[in-house]
Amino acid sequence: MTDAGFSFTIETRPTDELFPATMPVDEVAEYLARQKAEQFLTDTTDNQFPARIVLCADTVVILGNQILNKPQDEADAHRMLRALSGNTHRVRTGVAILAPDNNGGPQVYSFTDETVVQFSPLTDDEISYYIRECKPFDKAGSYGAQDFVGLVGIERLEGSFYTVMGLPTHRVYQALKAYAVYA
Repeated sequence: MTDAGFSFTIETRPTDELFPATMPVDEVAEYLARQKAEQFLTDTTDNQFPARIVLCADTVVILGNQILNKPQDEADAHRMLRALSGNTHRVRTGVAILAPDNNGGPQVYSFTDETVVQFSPLTDDEISYYIRECKPFDKAGSYGAQDFVGLVGIERLEGSFYTVMGLPTHRVYQALKAYAVYA
């Protein structure tokens, strides 16, 4: 975001990454991003929304019609990466932007960006090496596009690399460019 002309601070709020079991998989990432943004509404003083912009995002990996969440352990990570190996999947990143509206109240704007990812076949040794060295336990689908598996396994992308990394910067920039400072 700095390279795109924005100065910012990083803050987090504890948020359960739970969603209704009946929710269509294509809606989950944006739903979770909005849930994260709404956590910041509780930080107001005297019910006045702070004069700042909050950007939250969440990424899901979808294989077929199944969401591959963050792995629970090494075996789960191996299972997910084995399923992704040699296959095409979708990565959807939902973004929620919380900003003051024209009256100073809170307004949440949200969207989702999708990238289709084709993985090359991965060997069990490559998968084991990746899990051991990169420990992808905080990553949806058990991988980071910028890590070993992304470097050697991503054969083709249809969409933004940054969406796979977890923030579709091209879309975020368009939503926030009125606030960018180019000095």
